[in-house]
Amino acid sequence: MSEDVLSIIPTDPRWQPERDAVDHLLSLVRELTPGVVEGDAEIDVTWHDEITAVDCGGNLERIGCPLCQASIDTEWWADLLEAHCDDGFTTLAIEAPCCGGSTTLDALDYDWPCGFARFEVAIWNPDYPAFGEEELTALANRLGHPVKQIRAHI
Repeated sequence: MSEDVLSIIPTDPRWQPERDAVDHLLSLVRELTPGVVEGDAEIDVTWHDEITAVDCGGNLERIGCPLCQASIDTEWWADLLEAHCDDGFTTLAIEAPCCGGSTTLDALDYDWPCGFARFEVAIWNPDYPAFGEEELTALANRLGHPVKQIRAHI
């Protein structure tokens, strides 16, 4: 059975919030996502020691290079995730597989958004499509840092 995950992560991959800020964030998440209140959805909060990929799972359609605009093979991405699944990333710097230029993983153009973070709030099977801009701003205000969302189908 497949599952949907709606994740909220800071826009800065290295940033982590204080625990009090997370409590404020979670109260708003519960208000905004009806499946959580009804008990159909679960929320996981994770602090990672290293930067971790937060990908969109089966939603990923394409990865583009910001340097040469070429398409990057999604198998390269899958291999990279597998290689770092246990230890995370100490750096996001890479040599682009298409043109050999220097860039970072978070600068790649993911068609469905992907991200990197040391903190993540994951809402499992939220019965909620996505947060709007106003909701993301409210979530960011509660957390004390700008956030973005990643929608995964796994």
